[in-house]
Amino acid sequence: MDFFLGSPLSITALAIILGVLTVGILGRKLKQKKKYHPIGGTVFNQLLNFNRLHHYMTDLATKHKTYRLISPFRNEVYTAYPPNVEYILKTNFENYGKGWYNYEILRDLLGDGIFTVDGDKWRQQRKLSSYEFSTKVLRDFSSVVFKRNVAKLAQILFEAANSNQIMDMQVLFMKSTLDSIFKVAFGVELDSMCGSSEEGDHFSTAFDDASAMTLFRYVDVSWKIKKFLNIGSEATLKKKIEVVDTFVYKLIRNKIEQMSNPQDDSSQMKKEDILSRFLQVTETDPKYLRDIILNFIIAGKDTTATTLSWFIYMLCKHPAVQEKVAQEVKEATNVKDNTNFAEFADSITEESQEQMYYLHAAITETLRLYPAVPVDAKICFADDTLPDGFNVSKGDMVAYQPYAMGRMKFIWGDDAEEFKPERWLDENGIFQKESPFKFTAFQAGPRICLGKEFAYRQMKIFSAVLLHFFEFKLSNEKAIINYRTMINLHMDGGLHVRILQRRGS
Repeated sequence: MDFFLGSPLSITALAIILGVLTVGILGRKLKQKKKYHPIGGTVFNQLLNFNRLHHYMTDLATKHKTYRLISPFRNEVYTAYPPNVEYILKTNFENYGKGWYNYEILRDLLGDGIFTVDGDKWRQQRKLSSYEFSTKVLRDFSSVVFKRNVAKLAQILFEAANSNQIMDMQVLFMKSTLDSIFKVAFGVELDSMCGSSEEGDHFSTAFDDASAMTLFRYVDVSWKIKKFLNIGSEATLKKKIEVVDTFVYKLIRNKIEQMSNPQDDSSQMKKEDILSRFLQVTETDPKYLRDIILNFIIAGKDTTATTLSWFIYMLCKHPAVQEKVAQEVKEATNVKDNTNFAEFADSITEESQEQMYYLHAAITETLRLYPAVPVDAKICFADDTLPDGFNVSKGDMVAYQPYAMGRMKFIWGDDAEEFKPERWLDENGIFQKESPFKFTAFQAGPRICLGKEFAYRQMKIFSAVLLHFFEFKLSNEKAIINYRTMINLHMDGGLHVRILQRRGS
């Protein structure tokens, strides 16, 4: 025994063991000084609950305003606590960004667009985009596009009402908003709503599927292996993105040729769309333009279409609200009952939209309960302490949860889960804003959604026209509709409704 302890090799081994134990004990003591959020589960629980992911996360948020999930690679912190949201999105904005983790997941679909990058790339796009969204040219151009497309949609619904046909409103909204965003983004008529563009339909389907598969990467720990081997969901995602890219690059090439030909006056509005305006002030690298435009499409197509779908669903479930909105629209526009769809759409001015407080409140209440982006993740760049006193570490994913937050009683009161547009109105019926760190549907701080007013304008124009002429009822009055888990809050299975012509319209 003495010999064993006395050997140089044994003494060295013992020293190493003691050293490791000492470091371990000291490490535990140092960790004990830090205060970490309660554990809500693991990322594997997310995978098991993927089809009801936002229900699962809402349940956890009800127990803990902020919690963490254990992952093989990092902690994932999820918060529904407004002071934490303000700290992440504004107070310490520089410490929370997309980071490499989000970039790797999103870049195959969205490239170096505004939703995937940080730093100078983000600032450059933000500055340019902010200017474009504030211009009267884009505001007026987009309003004309929205009015023209809702008139087309109204004609389809009129025919469905006459034939007593059940329609899937989510499909129609997706097509209509895709047509709108394509005209605003590219200056081209896609016309997918009337079914005349098979190529456009392929693009739209591929884009939706690619969005869902991209989100699945957040819970599929093996996605990189699948991508490397080009198998399973990653092989399918690659094919979908190829369809998207082929379509978008073709549009960009056509636009560059059109812009470079001074004799080409085929498009009266060819310099009013976003792509044309970017081409006038920035580089013409097709990849750069592709990334910018796809980010605009995912921001302007899916978000608006899904919100309008949930809005109609809420109105079907609350017919008194539907009637009240229709009455307000009638009073705000004050047009003759026999006006056709296009004429009525043209009558919806900026001034009349501003008078539609109840409509604005009903859309906002829809967004509170069914936010277009249900969860938004950032990466922590340096160790930090959140306002709730808990620590987060460098590399942690820190996410705020608009879907869960809309259902928190400590934020909205005991009636948090009720659809109640009146909560947004004062005693005079005037719309009252809430803190963007409490109502997080449009983000907040430096990354607050540039298209917020753009989206409200489109949703109010569409809603006003459709509710002036039609009444909506679920094809199955008892139906409870759920979401499809993807980047945006799509309805699972669509929104099947009966359309009735409104009396007196």
